[in-house]
Amino acid sequence: MEERFIKTGIIKRIAITGPESTGKSRLAKELAQHYSTAFVPEFARDYVAYINRPYNSEDILHIAQKQLESENQISEIANKLLICDTDLLVTKVWCEHAFNFCHEWILKNIQLHQYDLYLLCNIDLNWEFDPLREHPHLREHFFNIYKSELIQNHFPFAVISGNGEIRLQNAIHEIDKII
Repeated sequence: MEERFIKTGIIKRIAITGPESTGKSRLAKELAQHYSTAFVPEFARDYVAYINRPYNSEDILHIAQKQLESENQISEIANKLLICDTDLLVTKVWCEHAFNFCHEWILKNIQLHQYDLYLLCNIDLNWEFDPLREHPHLREHFFNIYKSELIQNHFPFAVISGNGEIRLQNAIHEIDKII
């Protein structure tokens, strides 16, 4: 535990992870507001919309690097807690699913850049269409992959379920345990 404190400083980092359309972005914004702190938006969403072509594996590597860069920059203005709307685990799962491999940079940095808590969003919300979302029929499959990855890596996590205010309160309850 001492090593992680040195690595992350006085800022506790919370990663919100999980399959598409599970409320990660909304939850990140609500948690940042609740704790009066900064949150790191998902870089991939704007990037994939901007490139105006099908993404490739190099795009996923670029997204992972920019996500981490953004997180490190925003951590400078965070108020003791940094809420991250996605993490490198998402890029790993995405790259492996789309291209059957993952870049070494992503794999290395998943281990080097850990979080104090991962909130794994459950698939209990209704699917919402978005032109950037690809797998409405695979949400359970991906949920199980994320959960397995978190367990295999011994990352501290909690599954967050419920709609609206209940989901938010469940996340707050888990974060309050570590602060």
